[in-house]
Amino acid sequence: MCNKLTRLLISSIKNINLISKGYVNTFSIPIVIFGLFGFIIHVGIAKAQTKTETKRVIKTVADAVLKNASFKFIDQKSGMKYLSPSEIPFDTLLKPESPYNDWRYWNGVLNIAVLNYGNTFHDSSCTNFVTRNISFSFDNYEFFQKKYTGQDKWSYPFAQLFKMEELDDYGAMSGSLIETNQFNSQTRYKAYLAKAADYIRTTQNRMEDGTLVRTFPRKWTLWADDLYMCVSFLSRLDRFTRDSIYFNDAANQVINFHKYLFDQGKGIMYHCWFSETKKNGIAFWGRANGWALLAQIDLLERLPKNHPMRTQLLTLFKKHIDGIVKYQDSTGLWHQLLDKGDSYLETSCTAMFTYAIAKAVDLKYLNRSYATVAKRGWKGIMTKIKPDGEIEGVCTGTGVGDDLNFYYSRPAPLNDVHGIGAVLLAGTEMLKIIH
Repeated sequence: MCNKLTRLLISSIKNINLISKGYVNTFSIPIVIFGLFGFIIHVGIAKAQTKTETKRVIKTVADAVLKNASFKFIDQKSGMKYLSPSEIPFDTLLKPESPYNDWRYWNGVLNIAVLNYGNTFHDSSCTNFVTRNISFSFDNYEFFQKKYTGQDKWSYPFAQLFKMEELDDYGAMSGSLIETNQFNSQTRYKAYLAKAADYIRTTQNRMEDGTLVRTFPRKWTLWADDLYMCVSFLSRLDRFTRDSIYFNDAANQVINFHKYLFDQGKGIMYHCWFSETKKNGIAFWGRANGWALLAQIDLLERLPKNHPMRTQLLTLFKKHIDGIVKYQDSTGLWHQLLDKGDSYLETSCTAMFTYAIAKAVDLKYLNRSYATVAKRGWKGIMTKIKPDGEIEGVCTGTGVGDDLNFYYSRPAPLNDVHGIGAVLLAGTEMLKIIH
């Protein structure tokens, strides 16, 4: 746009010079000026249309979430629906009817995104949704805890709330709980957050240098995903505990995750690192990098300006962004495997990258020129949002794979919850940089 405007200005100046020499008719002056102002008006309308369309699209997504969060239970055998487990026999096989209402890490992101959207548009229904969503888990988990006999916690309702083993179980949801506790403080929420804060500090598995790891698929496996699972919580704990030690832990996690996972040549992160073999996995998975960038921008936004590690963290963030930018497809989207152009275009990682870049531009961590990358990303995302607000192209939940085909073949079911919060975050943030 700047180049076109410059050419028009130069053209008008040249015409005026020619007029002064008698080479050009004076009637050309209003034509040039009219053309110049016409172009400016056209650009202004285009931007207004883009902003209006963005508002419309993200409202559609948010409305779909609020509409489909039923806060009910469904009997997996009979299909009968209930408002509360107390209404039915103890041996009934229940689950939350809506995937938005279970205690899952992806709903931690969704809660934060809906709150962010609600704050932007002054929509109290969003605050009410998150308040009710958190309460729904705390009101009902004990029923399921009493019935629990060691079933798979990944599919058992609310198991991740009462189990608290890996970061997936409590990190992202606790981050959203801290946000909720700011306007709906409850004793039971404070007790849970205190327990989670103590667990991540004293019990969660770590390597000798303090890096947080998982027990699977091999002992002490480092997952890029876990940078968000821990930092989304750690970076907000200062608001709950008033103890800056959690900022230091979060900063060290970012630095250590880069040390183990970041490929200097490609400028992106491997999905994992195995302590046993001291080697990385085989994939540069898109959403893993997305989780890592969400974590970094979360921390930078909240970290005190005078924190001694801030400069280093900002340098690492910029290097990661510069690496990501290299792999953006012509559609604006990024691929499931970032460095594999034959892998499918994936929406959730695109939304995470778009959000992180747009937020960094708005906070002036990145030069304004990076806004172009975010705008291309958002343009690609909008092609994946259906008229009813459902989202296409989101990779389902994904563990660590030992071969690339595992990642190539991961399904992308319609409206997978892993992408909804990220899309809402991206769209809401884009409104700040579409001027």
